[in-house]
Amino acid sequence: MCKQNLKFDSALYFLSVSRRSLPLSCGEGCNKVLITDKSGWGEAKPRANNMIEITNYSIDTSKIIAAATANQAGAVNVFIGTVRNQTAGKAVVKLEYEAYEPMAISEMQKVIDAAREKWPVTGWAISHRVGTLVPGEVAVVVAISTPHRKDSFEACQFIIDTLKKTVPIWKKEFFLDGDQWVSAHP
Repeated sequence: MCKQNLKFDSALYFLSVSRRSLPLSCGEGCNKVLITDKSGWGEAKPRANNMIEITNYSIDTSKIIAAATANQAGAVNVFIGTVRNQTAGKAVVKLEYEAYEPMAISEMQKVIDAAREKWPVTGWAISHRVGTLVPGEVAVVVAISTPHRKDSFEACQFIIDTLKKTVPIWKKEFFLDGDQWVSAHP
């Protein structure tokens, strides 16, 4: 049915065709959702391999960009959120991210759907880390493609801002002298 060679490294995938999800077996470590539709599978140039991922492993930014890239797009905008080494003048030792994964994936899809209602999105991908991260590591990647750059910039900013406000992923910062849970709003 699907003519694409799909190679993945996580625990659970869903391939959604016409709004139906099918679990696919894969390795250990994270939950991913690959969401696409049948249109374009027969074309000489493939469409975007849209995806949502929550992972315990380092994020491969090139894979996220590739998943969002679509031949119909003239722009691919990428936001890469990293762990900074300080907050309010205090040195950050590490962060811990926790998520209610089924709801987080569902909420991320709602954010994408809202963006698709506002902009002509041709491809998209989101990957968010959970677990322990140290300064310099990538925590989240959002990639969005649209026919023109202005829409791509606006949609990408909307997605990351809304994701931080609505998706149940929590962050705890650890300092030399203690720790604190961080509000979703910067």
